[in-house]
Amino acid sequence: MNSLALFLLGAFTTATLQVSSPAFKENGMIPSKYTCEGDNINPAVSVKNIPQKAKSLALIMDDPDAPMAGGFTHWVAWNIDPAGMINEKSSQGVQGKNGGGKNGYTGPCPPSGTHHYHFRVYALNEMLTLKSGADKKQLEDAMKGHILAMGEVVGLYKKIK
Repeated sequence: MNSLALFLLGAFTTATLQVSSPAFKENGMIPSKYTCEGDNINPAVSVKNIPQKAKSLALIMDDPDAPMAGGFTHWVAWNIDPAGMINEKSSQGVQGKNGGGKNGYTGPCPPSGTHHYHFRVYALNEMLTLKSGADKKQLEDAMKGHILAMGEVVGLYKKIK
């Protein structure tokens, strides 16, 4: 877990979310269907161990291996129903701005080598008042003091073509 995630969680965290995807295993290869070489749709993300007090989920997917300061943000979403499943090819919750400047998901498309894609899910004690189009930093700022639990799953991708 990175230092920002630890800072955001702070002393208020009592649980760790169990985050997985039926599309790939932890540290396994993400199928090309979910990338720039395929359909460029988001994979399903399963979330378990959600605290009963959770009012919403937030998700940040990023690639820290991208050749730019802070990596590349692929997906930002919040006010997702804490039902436990973020569906494939979904636009659940409010969609934020990815690193390409567009709202919603954009799949892995590394310029070279194998990159790590972190799907971080946060259980929050409230719905956020952020408007559609907010970016990763704005979401992180809005979540401060509202995170009940956090978890992540990491997938890998290397271009085939």
